[in-house]
Amino acid sequence: MTALRQRKGSKGKEQPPGAECQPQQANCCTDHHAGKVLHGDWSWGSIVWTSVGWSVSVGLGLLCCIYVATLHENDLWFSNIKEVEREISFRTECGLYYSYYKQMLQAPTIQEGLSDLIHDNLTESKRTINLLQRMNIYQEVFLSVLYRLLPIQSYLEPVYFYIYTVFSLQAVYVIALYLTAWLLSGSWLAGALTGVWYILNRVDTTRVEFTISLRENWSLPFLALQVAAITCYLRPQLTALQQKVMVWLMYVTTFCFCLTWQFNQFILLVQALIIYTLDCIDFLTTTQVTTLYLVQVCSLLSVWLLQFCNSMILGSLVLSFIVAALFIRHCQSGLKTGSLLARLGKLLLHTAMVLLLTFTINYLAKRVLQLRSDEHIFKFIKSKFALGQTRDFDASLYLCEEAFGVLPLDTLERLAGTLLLYPYILTLLLLSGMLVVSALQNLRAKGGSVEERKGAEGRVVALRPDVAYNVLHTLFYGLLAISTMRMKYIWTGHMCAIAAYGVCGTELWTPLLTTVRCNSKVLLRFVRYAVPLAMMACLYYKFWPKLMEEVSELREFHDPDTVELMTWISTKTHKGAVFAGSMQLLAGIKLCTGRVLTNHPHYEDKDLRERTRQVYQVYARQSPVDVHEILRAAGADYVVLENSICYERRHRRGCRLRDLLDLANGHIMDGPGENDPDLVPASHPRFCEAIKTDPAGYTTLFTRTFQNKTFHVYRVKKKRKKSAKTLSEPGATQ
Repeated sequence: MTALRQRKGSKGKEQPPGAECQPQQANCCTDHHAGKVLHGDWSWGSIVWTSVGWSVSVGLGLLCCIYVATLHENDLWFSNIKEVEREISFRTECGLYYSYYKQMLQAPTIQEGLSDLIHDNLTESKRTINLLQRMNIYQEVFLSVLYRLLPIQSYLEPVYFYIYTVFSLQAVYVIALYLTAWLLSGSWLAGALTGVWYILNRVDTTRVEFTISLRENWSLPFLALQVAAITCYLRPQLTALQQKVMVWLMYVTTFCFCLTWQFNQFILLVQALIIYTLDCIDFLTTTQVTTLYLVQVCSLLSVWLLQFCNSMILGSLVLSFIVAALFIRHCQSGLKTGSLLARLGKLLLHTAMVLLLTFTINYLAKRVLQLRSDEHIFKFIKSKFALGQTRDFDASLYLCEEAFGVLPLDTLERLAGTLLLYPYILTLLLLSGMLVVSALQNLRAKGGSVEERKGAEGRVVALRPDVAYNVLHTLFYGLLAISTMRMKYIWTGHMCAIAAYGVCGTELWTPLLTTVRCNSKVLLRFVRYAVPLAMMACLYYKFWPKLMEEVSELREFHDPDTVELMTWISTKTHKGAVFAGSMQLLAGIKLCTGRVLTNHPHYEDKDLRERTRQVYQVYARQSPVDVHEILRAAGADYVVLENSICYERRHRRGCRLRDLLDLANGHIMDGPGENDPDLVPASHPRFCEAIKTDPAGYTTLFTRTFQNKTFHVYRVKKKRKKSAKTLSEPGATQ
């Protein structure tokens, strides 16, 4: 952290607009001890105050880590349940990712484990795929290698090493948000308030305690660190060495973020749009813009190399956008000249050219690379905003999930209940207004006369580049979160930092105190310290008993039907058996039994999506012959049918899986309600219902081998001549 001291004019050094420190801008000139230490002021007061700030950040990070670990333990009684139950608790895609960590540990050597991942034929039947290229599982590889090398095997089980690492990243996340608020406000009390808000709003800031292996739980802490590094990099008065350190920190954190989440390109695209906006309104220098873009490009290309030249990265929109933005910027040398209206017109033309070139480059790149891995995401976007067809099966799978819907209003009610929403809205409104005014001043100053430019240097409203970046960051990702609820976890953490900055900074208090004619340095400093302390005391009084009650509430994992299924598969089927079924269940089968799958939840592959749609015909109205041919084509030996899907009631009509299949097949949906006029009645009963009555047309192709209250498992018979003897099957379990 660097102190914001008065910047001296220098003709030979490029300075971003808003870097000047005016007397009216108290926050710009506020002395804060961390900055003094970095600038060589090693007074005891500065050292002690900064040390206390860092200690509080580490303490809050550890508190968050222990909190989520305790919730996870108490919810499942994780330390007391069987190993198979622990593995079942890794639901859906979490189980798939964790299975590769387990696979690496079970391999005779690290080299053999890596070779098995590179030439994997267990995840998708009848196919050999490179998992390190297809999926973002380097974190599992790294942890498995680390566990092998460290002398901890005798007292720490592999599963605990894994989950404790993920929980520790939550501590990193809190510390990163803490530093961002500290850097913006100049007071570590803002960081403390940020950490408190993050913990109290756990329901809306993280879901790590029950979705441990999700890629976002690995990547978002690195994104928060990257935002903190960008905030520091954009502050004025950094030395050349400090700038280099910040650039490297930005690269490392961006690289780690990209390496751990397959949706990195879409998050970085939003960030690239933020950088582009700041460049257009003259908050960043040419060097800063180019550096930030190149950090993104270098990070993505580094991941591209590690992922064995994954074409999805080269065909990403963010790379196309950065290339287009830099190229058009270089070609339009007179972009930042002229009057205000002329500049606004040039910016509109400039933006249109950048977008046109972006889509052109992206279209050509995908044609050359023959890239179709991410087309389901664009189908989802088109359907969500009513820009295209709505019967697409892949798009409908996303649209019908609550996580991909609009942010519900109860989220805002919860955020308001912890006193977070109100200061956030006030801060956002004030800073957004300042951003607009500063942007107009920047555009007018560049385009006006020499006298106007000189007059602009003494303007009252000036926003620092680091503040401007964070304002746009929370605005852009806030809009993303409101449109898609799953993305709220990117927004809510940063929301805590912005709200704390508003409470502990001067931008909010200076105009309020000026309005009541009480604006003095002593009173301003008192308010900046007293208000956050009072808020934290109020939050402690209101929520500490609730937290204690929450961590003392004990539950236990209980899923006997799934445990019974996994035990039967492990003991009654051969290791090379291929299983078909729902994506979520098959991920658990892969983890618990090591059997081969026909499909799985990692959906970023065109052929896999098509196979999944075909396998899911077991829940559609299809003939037994057609279903048998589909399953044999996928190499399936067994198919697992789930009552919870066949008779689903969780989703509304039109969003149940069987409804999505009926619509995709052109069939009328079940139950009362309207149907589109082009839909027709199906000529066959629903397969998952009809097969349970054992009619002759089904028993000749399928044999029931296991059943309980939740699952029915059928062996898929191979086609034989009528005179051939059929193999005996294990008895059905009741």
